[in-house]
Amino acid sequence: MQTETIAAIATAMSDSGIGIIRISGEDSISIAEKIYRSKLNNKKLSQVKSHTIHYGFIYDEDELLDEVMVAVMKAPNSYTTENTVEINCHGGILIMNRILEAVMKNGARLAEPGEFTKRAFLNGRIDLSKAEAVMDVIRSKNEFALKSSVSQLKGAVYEKIKKLRQEIIYEIAFIESALDDPEHISTEGYNEKLSVKIKALTDEIFKLISSSDNGKMLKEGINTVIVGKPNAGKSSLLNLLVGEEKAIVTDIAGTTRDILEETIKLHGIGLNVIDTAGIRSTEDRVEKIGVEKAKKYAADADLIVYVVDSSVDFDESDEEIITLIKNKNAIILLNKTDLDPVVTEEYLNKKLDGIEKNHLTVINDDSLKNEDHHGNYKIIKTSTKENTGIDVFEDTVKDMFFHNELQCNDQVFITNMRHKEALQNAYNSLLMVKKSLEDDMPEDFYSIDLMSAYASLGTIIGEEVAEDLVNEIFSKFCMGK
Repeated sequence: MQTETIAAIATAMSDSGIGIIRISGEDSISIAEKIYRSKLNNKKLSQVKSHTIHYGFIYDEDELLDEVMVAVMKAPNSYTTENTVEINCHGGILIMNRILEAVMKNGARLAEPGEFTKRAFLNGRIDLSKAEAVMDVIRSKNEFALKSSVSQLKGAVYEKIKKLRQEIIYEIAFIESALDDPEHISTEGYNEKLSVKIKALTDEIFKLISSSDNGKMLKEGINTVIVGKPNAGKSSLLNLLVGEEKAIVTDIAGTTRDILEETIKLHGIGLNVIDTAGIRSTEDRVEKIGVEKAKKYAADADLIVYVVDSSVDFDESDEEIITLIKNKNAIILLNKTDLDPVVTEEYLNKKLDGIEKNHLTVINDDSLKNEDHHGNYKIIKTSTKENTGIDVFEDTVKDMFFHNELQCNDQVFITNMRHKEALQNAYNSLLMVKKSLEDDMPEDFYSIDLMSAYASLGTIIGEEVAEDLVNEIFSKFCMGK
């Protein structure tokens, strides 16, 4: 239990309507009393009921600083489980700092980043996964990331990990008891039962690990790269998605030579969109660098949007792009459908026959509504000039990556890479148990690897975690939280 009283500005350091100075610790109420004077009565803050708000003024000795509302929350019923006071003042940077200085002058010290949440964890109010979810809520960039973070804050990850650990510790306890008292506890037939249990545990953990790819995209956004030949309509597509003229659009081939990056939201999903240079053979050194960058970004993308100019012939540049989207999540836009078509859906279908279709999604504006599938893929017909087909594209992105899974309240997504690593360690340990069972090893071998899996899962919720890791995690939090 930490005894020092800490304080920090809990709101953004910018001019705003309200600013909050948070104080937490055994002496927080007595410190606040030294600078607060009630406007309505002379009642001291130490005499008021918990979870009440009081109207008055803040003084630095005899100097009036601000008119405020002061919230008092007494231990253990507060965020940190300690006595906590929050001074709600006017949201000017200068006045917030003056009040914070007055608080510190009277006995508090400046809180470290994340120290309030760290105390909530150390004092047992929240587990480590919930603590990390606090910052995920603050940093959420899209609707689905927010929903997932709130779910974790409510304990979705904690409950899942707790259940897994309970099942593992039961097996450990049985093995240890059987080894200590073989006369009364028989292990006959136990290997078969344990094999079934290990299969169930590894399946469940593997499912959580597999969710981390979607979880990462939930949290950080889908890295989306727009590729195509020069003048296919890539920059026009970017401008439509962003809603303003971010990219220069001309009739001159090769206008886009460098990478343009924008973050947009589609149906609550974040897309980190990169518009690349048109892919073609060129002797221009600058353009050639842009083309190589386009290929590199495409190789690392979560999603490739291939814009095809339907008004011109398919050529070797298109053939090269086709190889880029192999084994990638890709949406193909048959663009410029307002002009007389040269490249048709049927032609594209033939070109795409050699690609692993289970990795390729091509959507057709009409077929999406009529469920008229063209084999394993469809085509989106678009015109960035007339703004047609873009709504279908937006729906497709959501369906491609999440398949409406995010609407399930009980779906747990692993969005934290530390959690993924711990799950992978637990999974590997359970595979070792499986191997020991197959090799008919003695029972104490099972116990060792089961305990390793149990400990790995414990690091997720903070029950098996070193102090230096705790300090590192909370050092990444913002001030005042």
